[in-house]
Order: sequence, then C-alpha cells, then structure tokens
Amino acid sequence: MDIFERIASYRAENNRLAWSGTFKDYIELLKQDPSPAKTAHSRVYDMIKSHGVEDINGRKRYKFFEQEIFGLDRAVEKLVEEYFHSAARRLDVRKRILLLMGPVSGGKSTLVTLLKRGLEQYSRTDAGAVYAIEGCPMHEDPLHLIPLELRPEIEKELGVRIEGNLCPSCQMRLKNEYGGDIEKVRVVRVLLSEEERVGIGTFSPSDPKSQDIADLTGSIDFSTITEFGSESDPRAYRFDGELNKANRGLMEFQEMLKCDEKFLWNLLSLTQEGNFKAGRFALISADELIVAHTNETEYKSFIANKKNEALQSRMIVMPVPYNLRVSEEEKIYAKLIGQSDMKHVHIAPHALRAAAIFSILTRLKESKKQGMDLIKKLRMYDGEEVEGYKEADLKEMQTEYLDEGMSGIDPRYVINRISSALIKGDLQCMNALDVLRAIKDGLDQHPSITKEERERYLNFISIARKEYDILAKSEVQKAFVYSFEESAKTLFENYLDNIEAFCNWSKIRDPLTDEEMEPDERLMRSIEEQIGISENAKKAFREEILIRISAYSRKGKKFEYNNHDRLREAIEKKLFADLKDIVKITTSSKTPDESQLKRINEVSRRLIDEHGYCPICANELLKYVGSLLNR
Repeated sequence: MDIFERIASYRAENNRLAWSGTFKDYIELLKQDPSPAKTAHSRVYDMIKSHGVEDINGRKRYKFFEQEIFGLDRAVEKLVEEYFHSAARRLDVRKRILLLMGPVSGGKSTLVTLLKRGLEQYSRTDAGAVYAIEGCPMHEDPLHLIPLELRPEIEKELGVRIEGNLCPSCQMRLKNEYGGDIEKVRVVRVLLSEEERVGIGTFSPSDPKSQDIADLTGSIDFSTITEFGSESDPRAYRFDGELNKANRGLMEFQEMLKCDEKFLWNLLSLTQEGNFKAGRFALISADELIVAHTNETEYKSFIANKKNEALQSRMIVMPVPYNLRVSEEEKIYAKLIGQSDMKHVHIAPHALRAAAIFSILTRLKESKKQGMDLIKKLRMYDGEEVEGYKEADLKEMQTEYLDEGMSGIDPRYVINRISSALIKGDLQCMNALDVLRAIKDGLDQHPSITKEERERYLNFISIARKEYDILAKSEVQKAFVYSFEESAKTLFENYLDNIEAFCNWSKIRDPLTDEEMEPDERLMRSIEEQIGISENAKKAFREEILIRISAYSRKGKKFEYNNHDRLREAIEKKLFADLKDIVKITTSSKTPDESQLKRINEVSRRLIDEHGYCPICANELLKYVGSLLNR
C-alpha cells in the first residue's frame, strides 16, 4: 500500500463530502430526500440498522455490535428495540436518559464507544448526512430558522417535523449578518467527530467541589465583556459545554451517578423538554441522545435517595450483565490478547476455553430445576444439548434470576492474570494448565473476594480443569484415529443395519458368510451406553433414528452419522473407548519403540496441522493425556 496515496484519497473523500449552500438550497435538498432532518435518536437507530439485522429463532441479532460485543445478544436486542427503536419513532422514551447499568468490565463503555464511532462513520454516508447552520457553535438544524407560525404548513410540505429554536448566537447572526433574510443563511454539511467536538461529546465527573457547570453548558468569556458590554450578549459567551457540542448526536456521561445531584438538574429540562438553561439566555434547544453508565452499587445508592426521584423518572435503565456463554467469553479473551504486544505467544487450543468455563461458572446461579447442575446449565447456555432438557427449560432458566450475570469474575481479571503469567514466565506457548494456575495464584491478591468466595472459586477451577481433561483426551484420541471419518462411517453403517433389523423384527445378512443373523445387541448397546441410553430407553432411541433417516430420505438427502448430535457423540466415544489402551501405552512409554515413535510423531503432526497446536503444546498435551489415562 502506498501510504501517501491512501492519505490523499482520504483527503479527496473529505472534499467530496463537503457541501455548502444557502438555506434555500438546503430546502431543495430536503424536497428530494427528507432524511437529513431526522432526530438524533433516529440517526443512531438507522445507523445500527444499516449494518444489517438477522432474525435467529425469533430473536433479532444486530450485526453492528458483533465485532466488539460478545455474548450480550439478549441485552443488545432489548436495548435497540425498547430504547433506540422506540425513541426513533418519537415515542416518549426519547425524553429519557439511557443509563447502562452493570458490573465492571461488562461492556458498557465498549457499547458507548461503538455507538460514537458508528455515528462518526454513518455521518460520512449519504443516508447519515448531517447539515448545520454555518458557523453555529452547536451545529444546529437549519430548519430552526423557520418561524414557529409557518412550521405546520412547511412540515406538511416537506414531510418533516421541526422541533427546537435557534440558539442565541444564530439569532443574533440572523438579525445582524443576514438582516432577517433566512433564505440567504449559509448551510454546510458537517461530519460528526468526537475529536473535533462535532455532534459527539464525552463528560467525565471530577471532584464535586470543583466541578463547574460550565463543563456542560458553556461559560461567559469575561475577556469580551468590555467589548460587548453585557453578559447576555451571545458574542460574550462560549457555547463550548458538552451539551452544546453534542447537539445533533450523542453525549456520553461517564459514571453519571458519581456527580453531585445539583449538577444533574440541568438534565431534567433537557430530557423532558429538549432544552437547557445556560447563562443569561432563554432556554437553549438541543437534540441529543444522552447515554450514561454506572455500576449496580452506585445505582442502588442513587435510587435510595428520595431527592433523586425527579431524575430517576427521566431514566431508562438497561442492565448490561456479564456474558454467560463460554464460546463468546473465549472471543473476548482472544480479542483482548490480540490487541496487546503478546500476539507472538502461542495460546494452545482450549486454554482460553478453560478460563472461560471458570469465569462463566462464577457468574451463574444454581437453578431450581431438578437434576440441573452448573455444568449442565453452562452447556445449555452455550447452545449445547443436554439430555433430559429442552428449549423450554433453557428459556425458563434464563428468566429464573433477573440479576444473573451481574456478579462474578470479570474478563479484566482473567486477562490480567494471563498477561502476568505471559510476562513472568517469558513463555513461548501457554496451555490451559498455565492459564488455570495463573488464575488460581491471583485469587489471594484479589481485593474484593471473601474467604467463602475463594473456596467456591477454587472449586470452579477444579471443575474447569476436569472439563479441560475431557477435551484433551478427546483431542488426542481423535488424532490417534488415522482415518477417523472412515472408521466412524463404518461403525455408523453397521449400527444402522442392526437397529433397522431390530425395529423391523428381521435379521441381517453377514457380509462374509451370507448367512442370516440376529441383530447384534451387544454392538448396539456398546454404542448407546456411551451416551447413557438405558435399557428401557433403547427402543425409543433406535426408532427415533429410523424416523430421522426416513425424514431425510423424503427430502432426497442422505443421513450421515454427524446429522444427529447424540448419535455422533456415541459413535466417537465408542471409537475412543476402543483406542484407549493403544493411546495409553504409546503416550506413557519412556523409551518408545520404532512403531510407537512413528505413531507419536504422526499424532503430533495431526495436532499441529489440523487442531492448531504448536510443537511445544502438542508434546505437552500428549504427556498430559498419557498421565491422565494411566491414573
């Protein structure tokens, strides 16, 4: 890539996006496309939708968030549908502050950052174009130039809604510069930018004693008082507060509830009436989305104070819990490691999964459903099938506790421990045992963990280790089967022949002697027992398989062994059970003979080529599994 050519093309794109004209030109533009006159809430919602929406089993998945936000699909769907969509339709929720409430490191700040970056990019598209009065410190909507008396007719003519009034600065300029001739007022296209403070603002509270309201609403420029003679002259006022600069877009109010209650009173009028008080001026109109975030402890303290009732009633609180899906938690860790300078260190397969299992276990609550333990619940939450439970059980568990996911170990802790282990050990490769050891060593140093919680967390590390042991054995055993697919298919076909004969009360023909034989009950049971099919349930399971085969046949499809998850698991486990002794001998031999050495090298090669291991972690895995099988 030619760097300077790329910079030149970016500059050319900015020049292409630039637009300047009179208010009359802007009205002609609106006649062709009224979308630039949309509200800030509509702009945010349209921006989210523009990236695509998927309907998965009746739930909406918004692609805008999927690259950065993991495992919060339900929270994001609720956020978009109940707040952004409703606000975009001018329902009353747009007159509320959006408060994201959740535990630390749960994704609240990431959500807001995504919205800000998304708005910046969207304003560079035709659909997200924003136009403002040239020179206005608040980049205000040019339609504010239209007198109140004329608005009903013009709204009908253009198919738009006009809300708000000119800011004091534009009122003076219209009178002095343009002589009240609104047709000649200059209008420009603006690109939303947090860096340049155009349409996106960020407010962070400081010491309540020294916090100045001017940070929100702007301030008097005392150096110009003598020149302009009055504090009520707009030219003597700096319209540079976050509420001024965030007009037409979004303002992030970081840790809002840490602010002094008096400081937040300015938000009461802004949210309900769309205006705020600044200096010695009439109320100033502002069209902006205010997003705040806080944690659960501060929110409970806030609502306990009766003085905050007015502000509380003007809030929409959206819980943002921790992710509760193991596979999504892995993506969070992979993303955070990928952003560091430790990308050169190889992370062995399943290492992050072991950490994710531990983290999710700390966030889950025990279900009241009979026979449902945390591991089963964890698997169901991650989309796996668990025998004896259905989709309805999953939905019931997801609504069992409203605060599930609002406590537990945060991703930041896990990444801190992984980072610490990577730096201290100067490792070239990190496996699951290294990760779990690092997490365990850090529990004593964690400031907010009680003795009881530590014991519980140590137990979860033990469970995560056991889950990893199952994965490790499965990985090695798979690699030992040289032609795994062929072996599985052969066993599968044999099983189908036998259950078909069993269900039809018929016999099967021996392929070698051609004689008729009874179905091989021992073979069928040796496969079914791998997944816990009881003697009483075997007939129903076999009939279910035949029904599935028939359904596939009607559609002109061939039924493969991996088309049925439980049958696939049973076939694999049966193959692995048959290989167990071979694996045990080969991996545990201190002085392997030539054939054993050849097999070990072949297995290592498969682990490296097909399963993502490096020579170091492949060798460690083989030794570890050998020790497991010899216990």
